[in-house]
Amino acid sequence: MHLSARLALPLLLFAAVALVLGGCPKPATTPTDVSGETKVPKGSGLKMAGGEEIAIGAIFSVTGTGAPLGEPEKATAEMLAKQVNDAGGINGKQIKLIIADDATADDKAVMAAKKLIEQDNVMAIVGPTMSGTTLAIVDTCEQAQVPLISCAASVKITSPVKKWVFSTAQTDVLAVERLLDHLKAQKITKVALICDSNAFGQSGAEQLKKQLPPAGVTIVAEEKFDNKATDMTAQLTKIKAAKPQAVICWGTNPAPAIVAKNAKALKLDAAIIMSHGIANKKFIELAGDAAEGVVFPAGKLLVVNELPDSDPQKQVLLDYDKAFQAFAQKPANTFGGHAYDALQLVIAALKSGAADRAAIRDAIEKTQGHVGIGGTFNLSAEDHNGLTKDAFALVTIKGGAWTQVK
Repeated sequence: MHLSARLALPLLLFAAVALVLGGCPKPATTPTDVSGETKVPKGSGLKMAGGEEIAIGAIFSVTGTGAPLGEPEKATAEMLAKQVNDAGGINGKQIKLIIADDATADDKAVMAAKKLIEQDNVMAIVGPTMSGTTLAIVDTCEQAQVPLISCAASVKITSPVKKWVFSTAQTDVLAVERLLDHLKAQKITKVALICDSNAFGQSGAEQLKKQLPPAGVTIVAEEKFDNKATDMTAQLTKIKAAKPQAVICWGTNPAPAIVAKNAKALKLDAAIIMSHGIANKKFIELAGDAAEGVVFPAGKLLVVNELPDSDPQKQVLLDYDKAFQAFAQKPANTFGGHAYDALQLVIAALKSGAADRAAIRDAIEKTQGHVGIGGTFNLSAEDHNGLTKDAFALVTIKGGAWTQVK
């Protein structure tokens, strides 16, 4: 074959292949982030999918140090979603509840929030359980314009007000106000503080130092502990030397139970007062007889049978406790109640016709007179918690059981 013909043949074949390939449509591509995960559009205008489900996210500390709080929250959210779905759902749609365990770790909470927002396309997020994990994801939810209804108690979650963030737990500000009433009634003017070094403990310490001195209560000693610590004898020995009339401990189980046991072993002659972070049976189990006489503010669920029938919360609390026991085979507690209230706020917004994230946020912010487990919620643009100190009962432990301080 002539040289020019031999060169022309491959060129013709190449041109033919190129023509065929060039005529085929290119495969559609989906934008991905650096991790290779598919991105989902964000924003307050993101509407519910046209299918039969409404995606709602939840982040709880099912494992880790926050598990005594996160476990009942998870069970409560599952129970409530089932109740709604069994009754026909919301405007014909079923709730698709997507629960993530943050293992009581800030970084895992952030990862969970991003997945719920970017991949699962949730309309709102309930939780997290703890103050630290909540504060860790506030910016993520604010930037993505997704309603976040926290189950944690630090006032820093909702003060200053953040447009997309709410909370259902009674705050540490309200808890200290309630305890201050007790200190005045008992004529206690000298106290010592021993608080967890985490976000909840230090937020409580901040409020105690802010509210007590102006009310005539002197703080004679202040100590910290790590919530994973197994002995606080050293801190309590220093406190004992300061001779306070009361020791106020701010933290969540299991560490406060160790404080109570160490104080008893040291024969510390002072009243032991704690925060609402111990408001479940786990504290009594862990502290044993050292729990006797401990006083703390708590939601009214703990003393529901002592409430007058005229209390608007009483029947709501009784119904929740009965339903939870049937679902989880154990008594309800106030921490599960925070998840109940949070999810109920989202459900109420959806039932009102809210069909996108912004509308859900707006509906939650307009909530008035909603009787829940944590209290009666009156939310506004200036208040994203909506409770007062009256949401608290003052509780003490006698004979291994809770009773209201009269």
